[in-house]
Amino acid sequence: MQEIYVAGVGMTPFGRLLDVSIKTMVQQATNMALADADVGKEVLEAAFFANASQGHMEGQNMIRGQIALRAMGIGGIPVVNVENACASGSSAFTLAVNHLRAGAADVAIAIGAEKMYSTDRDRMFSVFDSAWDVSEAVAIRERLLQLGHGVTVPEGSVSLKPYSVFMDVYAAFSRAHMKRFGTTQRQLAAVAAKNHAHSVHNPLSQYRNSYSIEEVLAAPPITYPLTLPMCSPISDGAAAAIVCTAAGLKKLNINPARAIRVLASIVQTGADRADADYKNHCTALAAKRAYALAGVGPADISVAEVHDATAMGEIIQIENLGFCDFGEGGPISERGETTVGGRIPVNPSGGLESKGHPVGATGIAQVYELVTQLRGEAGARQVAGARIALAENGGGLQGIEEAVACITILGK
Repeated sequence: MQEIYVAGVGMTPFGRLLDVSIKTMVQQATNMALADADVGKEVLEAAFFANASQGHMEGQNMIRGQIALRAMGIGGIPVVNVENACASGSSAFTLAVNHLRAGAADVAIAIGAEKMYSTDRDRMFSVFDSAWDVSEAVAIRERLLQLGHGVTVPEGSVSLKPYSVFMDVYAAFSRAHMKRFGTTQRQLAAVAAKNHAHSVHNPLSQYRNSYSIEEVLAAPPITYPLTLPMCSPISDGAAAAIVCTAAGLKKLNINPARAIRVLASIVQTGADRADADYKNHCTALAAKRAYALAGVGPADISVAEVHDATAMGEIIQIENLGFCDFGEGGPISERGETTVGGRIPVNPSGGLESKGHPVGATGIAQVYELVTQLRGEAGARQVAGARIALAENGGGLQGIEEAVACITILGK
Protein backbone atom coordinates (compact mmCIF):
# COMPACT_ATOMS: atom_id res chain seq x y z
CA MET A 1 0.00 0.00 0.00
CA GLN A 2 1.19 3.50 -0.73
CA GLU A 3 2.17 5.60 2.26
CA ILE A 4 -0.33 8.09 3.66
CA TYR A 5 0.60 11.10 5.78
CA VAL A 6 -1.11 13.48 8.19
CA ALA A 7 -0.13 16.90 6.83
CA GLY A 8 -2.12 19.19 9.10
CA VAL A 9 -4.29 19.06 12.22
CA GLY A 10 -6.60 21.49 13.98
CA MET A 11 -8.76 21.40 17.08
CA THR A 12 -11.04 23.82 18.90
CA PRO A 13 -11.17 24.03 22.68
CA PHE A 14 -13.54 21.41 24.08
CA GLY A 15 -16.20 22.43 26.59
CA ARG A 16 -19.67 23.81 27.12
CA LEU A 17 -20.00 26.12 24.14
CA LEU A 18 -23.69 27.10 24.14
CA ASP A 19 -23.19 30.17 21.96
CA VAL A 20 -20.99 28.50 19.31
CA SER A 21 -22.64 26.72 16.36
CA ILE A 22 -21.46 23.53 14.70
CA LYS A 23 -20.77 25.54 11.54
CA THR A 24 -18.48 27.86 13.47
CA MET A 25 -16.61 25.00 15.17
CA VAL A 26 -16.15 23.19 11.85
CA GLN A 27 -14.79 26.35 10.26
CA GLN A 28 -12.38 26.93 13.16
CA ALA A 29 -10.98 23.38 13.22
CA THR A 30 -10.76 23.15 9.42
CA ASN A 31 -9.00 26.48 9.08
CA MET A 32 -6.53 25.52 11.80
CA ALA A 33 -5.73 22.25 10.00
CA LEU A 34 -5.28 24.09 6.69
CA ALA A 35 -3.03 26.66 8.36
CA ASP A 36 -1.04 23.90 10.05
CA ALA A 37 -0.38 22.36 6.63
CA ASP A 38 0.13 25.84 5.13
CA VAL A 39 -2.37 25.21 2.33
CA GLY A 40 -5.70 26.65 1.20
CA LYS A 41 -9.09 24.94 1.15
CA GLU A 42 -8.95 24.66 -2.65
CA VAL A 43 -6.47 21.76 -2.34
CA LEU A 44 -9.04 19.49 -0.67
CA GLU A 45 -10.27 16.72 -2.96
CA ALA A 46 -12.62 14.91 -0.54
CA ALA A 47 -14.07 15.35 2.95
CA PHE A 48 -15.31 12.87 5.54
CA PHE A 49 -17.52 14.49 8.18
CA ALA A 50 -18.15 12.78 11.53
CA ASN A 51 -21.10 13.66 13.72
CA ALA A 52 -23.35 11.51 15.89
CA SER A 53 -25.75 13.78 17.78
CA GLN A 54 -26.87 16.68 15.60
CA GLY A 55 -29.98 14.86 14.48
CA HIS A 56 -30.98 14.19 18.10
CA MET A 57 -30.00 17.60 19.43
CA GLU A 58 -31.02 19.91 16.55
CA GLY A 59 -33.08 17.79 14.14
CA GLN A 60 -30.42 18.15 11.43
CA ASN A 61 -30.08 14.75 9.81
CA MET A 62 -28.60 13.50 6.55
CA ILE A 63 -26.47 16.22 4.88
CA ARG A 64 -24.73 17.59 7.97
CA GLY A 65 -21.26 17.71 6.44
CA GLN A 66 -22.37 19.35 3.21
CA ILE A 67 -24.18 22.07 5.18
CA ALA A 68 -21.31 22.78 7.58
CA LEU A 69 -18.63 22.80 4.88
CA ARG A 70 -20.57 24.80 2.28
CA ALA A 71 -21.01 27.50 4.91
CA MET A 72 -17.24 28.05 4.79
CA GLY A 73 -16.94 27.79 1.03
CA ILE A 74 -15.96 24.13 0.66
CA GLY A 75 -17.99 22.40 -2.02
CA GLY A 76 -17.72 20.68 -5.37
CA ILE A 77 -15.93 17.68 -3.84
CA PRO A 78 -17.13 14.34 -2.44
CA VAL A 79 -18.45 14.81 1.11
CA VAL A 80 -19.28 11.68 3.08
CA ASN A 81 -21.21 11.86 6.36
CA VAL A 82 -20.00 9.37 8.97
CA GLU A 83 -21.98 8.28 12.03
CA ASN A 84 -20.49 5.41 14.03
CA ALA A 85 -21.38 6.31 17.64
CA CYS A 86 -18.39 7.42 19.72
CA ALA A 87 -16.04 6.03 17.05
CA SER A 88 -17.39 8.36 14.36
CA GLY A 89 -14.24 10.50 14.21
CA SER A 90 -11.81 7.61 13.86
CA SER A 91 -14.11 5.98 11.31
CA ALA A 92 -14.06 9.17 9.23
CA PHE A 93 -10.26 9.29 9.49
CA THR A 94 -9.99 5.67 8.32
CA LEU A 95 -12.31 6.35 5.38
CA ALA A 96 -10.20 9.35 4.37
CA VAL A 97 -7.02 7.25 4.54
CA ASN A 98 -8.55 4.43 2.51
CA HIS A 99 -9.95 6.89 -0.05
CA LEU A 100 -6.39 7.99 -0.73
CA ARG A 101 -5.02 4.45 -0.73
CA ALA A 102 -7.62 3.53 -3.33
CA GLY A 103 -6.18 6.21 -5.62
CA ALA A 104 -9.35 8.33 -5.60
CA ALA A 105 -7.52 11.48 -4.41
CA ASP A 106 -4.21 12.79 -3.15
CA VAL A 107 -5.53 15.14 -0.44
CA ALA A 108 -8.54 14.67 1.86
CA ILE A 109 -9.78 15.96 5.18
CA ALA A 110 -11.47 14.17 8.09
CA ILE A 111 -13.53 16.42 10.33
CA GLY A 112 -15.45 15.66 13.50
CA ALA A 113 -17.79 18.09 15.23
CA GLU A 114 -20.36 17.83 17.96
CA LYS A 115 -22.61 20.20 19.88
CA MET A 116 -23.94 18.12 22.75
CA TYR A 117 -24.27 20.50 25.68
CA SER A 118 -27.76 21.94 26.15
CA THR A 119 -29.96 23.63 28.69
CA ASP A 120 -32.41 20.78 27.98
CA ARG A 121 -30.83 18.22 30.30
CA ASP A 122 -33.19 15.39 29.38
CA ARG A 123 -32.33 15.75 25.70
CA MET A 124 -28.64 16.09 26.52
CA PHE A 125 -28.38 12.87 28.54
CA SER A 126 -30.69 10.85 26.29
CA VAL A 127 -28.38 11.36 23.29
CA PHE A 128 -26.68 8.03 24.08
CA ASP A 129 -29.88 6.01 24.49
CA SER A 130 -29.77 4.63 20.95
CA ALA A 131 -26.12 3.51 21.01
CA TRP A 132 -27.30 -0.04 21.61
CA ASP A 133 -30.21 -2.20 20.41
CA VAL A 134 -33.21 -0.07 21.44
CA SER A 135 -35.58 -3.00 20.91
CA GLU A 136 -33.92 -4.83 23.81
CA ALA A 137 -32.66 -1.92 25.92
CA VAL A 138 -34.18 -3.03 29.23
CA ALA A 139 -33.01 -6.64 28.86
CA ILE A 140 -29.52 -5.53 27.80
CA ARG A 141 -29.14 -3.25 30.80
CA GLU A 142 -30.21 -5.97 33.19
CA ARG A 143 -27.90 -8.52 31.57
CA LEU A 144 -24.94 -6.16 31.82
CA LEU A 145 -25.62 -5.35 35.45
CA GLN A 146 -25.47 -9.07 36.17
CA LEU A 147 -21.81 -9.06 35.08
CA GLY A 148 -20.88 -7.44 38.36
CA HIS A 149 -23.25 -9.43 40.53
CA GLY A 150 -21.64 -10.22 43.85
CA VAL A 151 -19.77 -6.93 44.23
CA THR A 152 -21.19 -4.97 47.13
CA VAL A 153 -22.47 -1.52 46.16
CA PRO A 154 -22.08 0.86 49.12
CA GLU A 155 -25.15 2.80 50.18
CA GLY A 156 -25.29 6.29 48.71
CA SER A 157 -22.87 5.51 45.88
CA VAL A 158 -25.33 6.16 43.05
CA SER A 159 -26.14 9.69 41.89
CA LEU A 160 -29.68 11.00 42.17
CA LYS A 161 -28.98 13.43 39.31
CA PRO A 162 -29.36 12.46 35.62
CA TYR A 163 -26.43 10.73 33.95
CA SER A 164 -25.81 8.78 30.75
CA VAL A 165 -27.04 5.19 30.64
CA PHE A 166 -23.53 4.27 29.49
CA MET A 167 -22.21 5.08 32.95
CA ASP A 168 -24.32 2.12 34.17
CA VAL A 169 -22.67 0.03 31.45
CA TYR A 170 -19.17 1.06 32.52
CA ALA A 171 -20.07 0.50 36.17
CA ALA A 172 -21.09 -3.06 35.25
CA PHE A 173 -17.81 -3.57 33.39
CA SER A 174 -15.98 -2.17 36.42
CA ARG A 175 -17.62 -4.54 38.89
CA ALA A 176 -16.99 -7.50 36.59
CA HIS A 177 -13.31 -6.56 36.34
CA MET A 178 -13.11 -6.10 40.11
CA LYS A 179 -14.65 -9.51 40.66
CA ARG A 180 -12.46 -11.32 38.11
CA PHE A 181 -9.08 -9.60 38.64
CA GLY A 182 -9.27 -7.86 41.99
CA THR A 183 -9.18 -4.37 40.47
CA THR A 184 -9.88 -1.71 43.10
CA GLN A 185 -11.73 1.57 43.16
CA ARG A 186 -8.46 3.22 44.17
CA GLN A 187 -6.86 2.01 40.93
CA LEU A 188 -9.71 3.61 38.99
CA ALA A 189 -9.08 6.80 40.93
CA ALA A 190 -5.38 6.62 40.01
CA VAL A 191 -6.32 6.60 36.31
CA ALA A 192 -8.60 9.62 36.74
CA ALA A 193 -6.07 11.55 38.83
CA LYS A 194 -3.38 10.92 36.22
CA ASN A 195 -5.55 12.11 33.34
CA HIS A 196 -6.69 15.25 35.15
CA ALA A 197 -3.05 16.01 35.98
CA HIS A 198 -2.14 15.67 32.30
CA SER A 199 -4.94 18.01 31.23
CA VAL A 200 -3.51 20.84 33.33
CA HIS A 201 -0.97 21.25 30.51
CA ASN A 202 -3.50 21.04 27.64
CA PRO A 203 -4.91 24.50 26.79
CA LEU A 204 -7.70 22.92 24.71
CA SER A 205 -8.96 20.66 27.50
CA GLN A 206 -12.46 21.09 28.92
CA TYR A 207 -11.15 20.72 32.47
CA ARG A 208 -7.70 21.73 33.66
CA ASN A 209 -7.92 20.98 37.37
CA SER A 210 -5.62 18.48 39.06
CA TYR A 211 -7.03 15.92 41.51
CA SER A 212 -5.33 13.65 43.98
CA ILE A 213 -6.43 10.02 44.21
CA GLU A 214 -8.12 10.79 47.51
CA GLU A 215 -10.02 13.72 45.98
CA VAL A 216 -11.24 11.51 43.13
CA LEU A 217 -12.48 8.92 45.63
CA ALA A 218 -14.22 11.58 47.73
CA ALA A 219 -15.93 13.23 44.74
CA PRO A 220 -19.70 12.91 44.14
CA PRO A 221 -20.69 9.41 43.01
CA ILE A 222 -22.11 8.61 39.59
CA THR A 223 -22.71 4.88 40.00
CA TYR A 224 -20.38 2.59 41.96
CA PRO A 225 -17.45 2.39 41.63
CA LEU A 226 -17.43 5.48 39.42
CA THR A 227 -17.19 9.01 40.83
CA LEU A 228 -17.60 12.22 38.85
CA PRO A 229 -13.91 12.82 37.93
CA MET A 230 -13.69 9.22 36.63
CA CYS A 231 -16.29 9.95 33.92
CA SER A 232 -16.14 11.91 30.69
CA PRO A 233 -18.30 15.04 30.56
CA ILE A 234 -20.84 16.21 28.00
CA SER A 235 -18.83 18.32 25.54
CA ASP A 236 -18.89 20.50 22.45
CA GLY A 237 -15.97 20.80 20.05
CA ALA A 238 -14.44 19.99 16.68
CA ALA A 239 -11.22 18.58 15.26
CA ALA A 240 -9.83 18.11 11.76
CA ALA A 241 -6.96 16.25 10.09
CA ILE A 242 -5.67 16.66 6.54
CA VAL A 243 -4.25 13.47 5.02
CA CYS A 244 -2.37 13.09 1.77
CA THR A 245 -0.40 10.67 -0.35
CA ALA A 246 3.32 11.05 -1.10
CA ALA A 247 2.30 12.75 -4.35
CA GLY A 248 0.05 15.04 -2.35
CA LEU A 249 2.95 16.01 -0.09
CA LYS A 250 4.99 17.06 -3.11
CA LYS A 251 2.07 18.84 -4.74
CA LEU A 252 1.40 20.86 -1.60
CA ASN A 253 5.08 21.45 -0.89
CA ILE A 254 4.59 20.14 2.66
CA ASN A 255 7.64 20.08 4.92
CA PRO A 256 8.38 16.32 5.24
CA ALA A 257 9.71 16.86 8.78
CA ARG A 258 6.19 17.80 9.95
CA ALA A 259 4.33 15.11 7.99
CA ILE A 260 3.36 12.11 10.14
CA ARG A 261 3.00 8.66 8.58
CA VAL A 262 -0.20 6.65 8.97
CA LEU A 263 1.10 3.15 9.72
CA ALA A 264 -2.34 1.60 10.27
CA SER A 265 -5.94 2.78 10.51
CA ILE A 266 -8.65 0.17 10.89
CA VAL A 267 -12.27 -0.21 11.93
CA GLN A 268 -13.60 -3.46 13.37
CA THR A 269 -16.96 -4.50 14.74
CA GLY A 270 -17.46 -6.90 17.60
CA ALA A 271 -18.77 -10.44 17.62
CA ASP A 272 -20.67 -12.63 20.05
CA ARG A 273 -18.42 -14.03 22.76
CA ALA A 274 -18.63 -15.22 26.34
CA ASP A 275 -17.89 -12.69 29.05
CA ALA A 276 -14.93 -14.76 30.28
CA ASP A 277 -13.42 -14.81 26.76
CA TYR A 278 -11.89 -11.37 27.28
CA LYS A 279 -8.85 -12.15 25.11
CA ASN A 280 -11.17 -12.03 22.08
CA HIS A 281 -12.52 -8.58 22.93
CA CYS A 282 -13.09 -6.68 19.67
CA THR A 283 -10.43 -4.10 20.58
CA ALA A 284 -7.86 -6.81 21.34
CA LEU A 285 -8.52 -8.35 17.92
CA ALA A 286 -8.45 -4.97 16.20
CA ALA A 287 -5.14 -4.15 17.89
CA LYS A 288 -3.58 -7.37 16.60
CA ARG A 289 -4.66 -6.48 13.07
CA ALA A 290 -3.30 -2.95 13.39
CA TYR A 291 0.04 -4.07 14.84
CA ALA A 292 0.48 -6.57 12.01
CA LEU A 293 -0.37 -3.97 9.38
CA ALA A 294 2.01 -1.42 10.92
CA GLY A 295 4.79 -3.96 11.50
CA VAL A 296 5.10 -3.02 15.18
CA GLY A 297 4.06 -4.42 18.55
CA PRO A 298 2.86 -3.02 21.90
CA ALA A 299 6.44 -2.56 23.11
CA ASP A 300 7.14 -0.22 20.18
CA ILE A 301 4.44 2.28 21.13
CA SER A 302 5.81 5.51 22.61
CA VAL A 303 2.48 7.11 23.57
CA ALA A 304 -1.22 6.26 23.33
CA GLU A 305 -4.58 7.99 23.42
CA VAL A 306 -7.34 5.59 24.47
CA HIS A 307 -11.09 5.83 24.85
CA ASP A 308 -11.48 6.53 28.57
CA ALA A 309 -15.18 7.40 28.63
CA THR A 310 -14.57 6.30 32.21
CA ALA A 311 -11.41 5.36 34.08
CA MET A 312 -12.47 1.73 33.76
CA GLY A 313 -12.47 2.12 30.00
CA GLU A 314 -8.79 3.04 30.08
CA ILE A 315 -7.90 0.03 32.21
CA ILE A 316 -9.78 -2.33 29.89
CA GLN A 317 -8.24 -0.86 26.76
CA ILE A 318 -4.60 -0.79 27.87
CA GLU A 319 -5.02 -4.51 28.54
CA ASN A 320 -6.62 -5.08 25.14
CA LEU A 321 -3.79 -3.17 23.49
CA GLY A 322 -1.17 -5.42 25.07
CA PHE A 323 0.48 -2.74 27.21
CA CYS A 324 0.17 -5.16 30.12
CA ASP A 325 -1.32 -8.58 30.88
CA PHE A 326 -5.08 -8.91 31.33
CA GLY A 327 -5.89 -8.00 34.92
CA GLU A 328 -2.79 -5.80 35.29
CA GLY A 329 -4.30 -2.55 33.97
CA GLY A 330 -5.23 -1.37 37.46
CA PRO A 331 -1.89 -2.15 39.14
CA ILE A 332 0.25 -0.56 36.41
CA SER A 333 -1.93 2.55 36.53
CA GLU A 334 -1.58 2.79 40.30
CA ARG A 335 2.20 2.39 39.96
CA GLY A 336 2.35 5.36 37.57
CA GLU A 337 3.50 3.45 34.50
CA THR A 338 0.92 5.21 32.28
CA THR A 339 1.84 8.78 33.25
CA VAL A 340 3.95 11.10 31.10
CA GLY A 341 7.46 10.01 32.05
CA GLY A 342 6.27 6.45 32.77
CA ARG A 343 6.82 3.24 30.81
CA ILE A 344 3.87 3.74 28.44
CA PRO A 345 2.27 7.22 28.68
CA VAL A 346 -1.48 7.04 28.09
CA ASN A 347 -3.77 10.02 27.44
CA PRO A 348 -1.26 12.87 27.80
CA SER A 349 -4.05 15.11 26.46
CA GLY A 350 -6.09 14.44 29.61
CA GLY A 351 -8.21 11.86 27.84
CA LEU A 352 -11.97 11.93 27.50
CA GLU A 353 -12.33 12.22 31.28
CA SER A 354 -10.72 15.66 31.35
CA LYS A 355 -10.11 16.87 27.79
CA GLY A 356 -13.77 16.20 26.99
CA HIS A 357 -15.81 13.92 24.73
CA PRO A 358 -17.69 15.63 21.88
CA VAL A 359 -18.47 12.28 20.31
CA GLY A 360 -17.91 12.93 16.60
CA ALA A 361 -14.72 14.89 17.26
CA THR A 362 -13.14 12.52 19.78
CA GLY A 363 -11.27 10.19 17.44
CA ILE A 364 -9.81 13.00 15.37
CA ALA A 365 -8.86 14.88 18.55
CA GLN A 366 -6.83 11.80 19.49
CA VAL A 367 -5.03 12.08 16.14
CA TYR A 368 -4.44 15.79 16.84
CA GLU A 369 -2.77 14.96 20.16
CA LEU A 370 -0.62 12.19 18.75
CA VAL A 371 0.54 14.27 15.78
CA THR A 372 1.45 17.01 18.24
CA GLN A 373 3.40 14.50 20.33
CA LEU A 374 5.24 12.99 17.37
CA ARG A 375 6.27 16.45 16.19
CA GLY A 376 7.60 17.24 19.66
CA GLU A 377 5.21 20.19 20.02
CA ALA A 378 3.25 19.18 23.14
CA GLY A 379 5.04 21.44 25.63
CA ALA A 380 4.79 20.44 29.30
CA ARG A 381 2.88 17.25 28.44
CA GLN A 382 5.42 16.13 25.81
CA VAL A 383 6.44 12.48 25.84
CA ALA A 384 10.20 12.47 25.37
CA GLY A 385 11.44 10.82 22.18
CA ALA A 386 7.97 9.83 20.93
CA ARG A 387 8.29 8.00 17.60
CA ILE A 388 5.27 5.66 17.27
CA ALA A 389 1.83 6.51 18.63
CA LEU A 390 -1.47 4.65 18.90
CA ALA A 391 -5.08 5.82 19.20
CA GLU A 392 -7.93 3.55 20.29
CA ASN A 393 -11.51 4.79 19.85
CA GLY A 394 -14.61 2.71 20.55
CA GLY A 395 -18.30 3.28 19.94
CA GLY A 396 -21.69 1.99 20.99
CA LEU A 397 -22.42 -1.31 22.67
CA GLN A 398 -23.38 -4.70 21.29
CA GLY A 399 -23.35 -7.84 23.38
CA ILE A 400 -20.77 -7.29 26.13
CA GLU A 401 -18.36 -4.96 24.35
CA GLU A 402 -18.17 -1.96 22.04
CA ALA A 403 -20.10 -2.26 18.80
CA VAL A 404 -17.11 -0.84 16.91
CA ALA A 405 -13.41 -0.48 17.65
CA CYS A 406 -10.97 1.76 15.74
CA ILE A 407 -7.18 1.58 16.00
CA THR A 408 -4.87 4.15 14.40
CA ILE A 409 -1.07 3.86 14.53
CA LEU A 410 1.06 6.84 13.51
CA GLY A 411 4.83 7.17 13.13
CA LYS A 412 7.47 9.83 12.52
